[in-house]
Amino acid sequence: PLIWAAPTLHKPCPPYEEFSISRTDKDLSKGRHQLPLQRPREECRKFISPILEKTTTRLREKITDPDLLRLFENTYPNTLDTAVLWTGFAAQDDAGLPSAGSSTTTDEDLAFVITGDINAMWLRDSANQILSYLPLLEPSESPTSIAALFRGVINLQSRYIKITPYCHASQPPPESNIPLGRNYAYHLNKVNPPYDRSKTFDCKWELDSLASFLQLSSEYHNSTGDMRPFIKYKWVQTVKVILDAVEAMRTATYTPDGHIAPSGYTMTGNTDRATETTSNGGLGNPVKFTGMVRSTFRPSDDATIHQYLIPSNMMFARYIEDTCVIMANIKSQEAEHLNQRMRTMAAEIRAGIAKHGIVHHHLFGPVFAFEVDGYGSHNLMDDANLPSLLSAAMTGCVSPHDEVYLNTRLFALSEHNPYWAHGPVFSAIGGPHLGPGKGWPLASIVRVMTSADGTGEEAKAEIVAILNTTDGLGLIHESIDSHDVKQWSRHWFSWANGMFGQMILDIERSRPYLLQETYQ
Repeated sequence: PLIWAAPTLHKPCPPYEEFSISRTDKDLSKGRHQLPLQRPREECRKFISPILEKTTTRLREKITDPDLLRLFENTYPNTLDTAVLWTGFAAQDDAGLPSAGSSTTTDEDLAFVITGDINAMWLRDSANQILSYLPLLEPSESPTSIAALFRGVINLQSRYIKITPYCHASQPPPESNIPLGRNYAYHLNKVNPPYDRSKTFDCKWELDSLASFLQLSSEYHNSTGDMRPFIKYKWVQTVKVILDAVEAMRTATYTPDGHIAPSGYTMTGNTDRATETTSNGGLGNPVKFTGMVRSTFRPSDDATIHQYLIPSNMMFARYIEDTCVIMANIKSQEAEHLNQRMRTMAAEIRAGIAKHGIVHHHLFGPVFAFEVDGYGSHNLMDDANLPSLLSAAMTGCVSPHDEVYLNTRLFALSEHNPYWAHGPVFSAIGGPHLGPGKGWPLASIVRVMTSADGTGEEAKAEIVAILNTTDGLGLIHESIDSHDVKQWSRHWFSWANGMFGQMILDIERSRPYLLQETYQ
């Protein structure tokens, strides 16, 4: 007799922005927070990594607290599960330009990584999202490996930097056939140089965006020794574009004879938010030459007050210097010339920070300013977004034992920082992007990763605080109202999720006893 079997019906994969707020009472963690599992079904995950699954399995044996374990299980895979929207290879038309319909496919890895609930690829965010998996990175030629994901992001960022070095967020590549995102602010902003919105999603000049590309390049090379992305795919040309763009933003506002100097980038916005536009017709507030680089916007996408943004200059100097190692391994006259330019620029930026970026605080002594203008004006604050003054030791920009850094850290984590949000629910650094009184868990994660407290008490207190901020969803939010845990922003913020997982792995390496604690 014939035996008929009913076909297996697969449920459609819900959009993660819907899935992530649909708390279910099934499979809750056994702690007081009762956090749901927030990973999509395996067939709904965007990027499958066996080494990631082995890592989460290993940590299940090491993390005692059930809520902490569940938060790690939800957050560390989040970028791979949900935000790697497309991976593939570059395609070229007859002119060698990227093409969706070309049959000429190269072996150049590409990866389009969104921030989470915004369907565009930020240079800074995508670099940090992928850098969360640095502990898992090992050499591999497989197109489904973590190494291929790193190469894909490096190569795609390299492509878009060459197109628009002053822009911070890009559209999907044509090879992906992903529909273009729509930025409703496009017609409200006047940007020079202008950009093609079929390639670029938004265009704010943020020095840290280019520093993030250099960091990703450096960390990939340091971990794998692989020179292929840097020799074969026009990486040297990208670095030259970066140096030229940055050089044009190192100028003073005035020429020696008092004329207004040309600027590599200007931007004005038709907006009711001061942080979304700039003064003086797009030039920003005046600056004197210091050797540092002007940044029109901060990592938070908010306009700077004084354009020499110290955390971003620290980061750029660090990674332009680090990538000299890559450049030195490329045997060409152009690479040799760029190597010297990079070292000179890094030294001049560091000298500018030392001369202009350290100011005296009446309580904390010498501290790093957040922003300066070279005239003597400075802005004393810190912001949750990275790079920040707090994160400077985490990224190796300064020694964690540096006296000025330690003074600055105390200042940033106090009520003397104008954007220290504090209250009965949550206390952390925030920023003007979402306004006073909104603490960012991302800053708490950085606080744990920069803590030199040998007792572990500072880290334990911050872990408890972070666990209290998820509002029962089991994911890291962008910000939390310091007086009301139910007032939060963004239920899907992949960068912060990944950094929480990175923090747990850092704790496993340096302070494993903290994973055996209870945080109830």
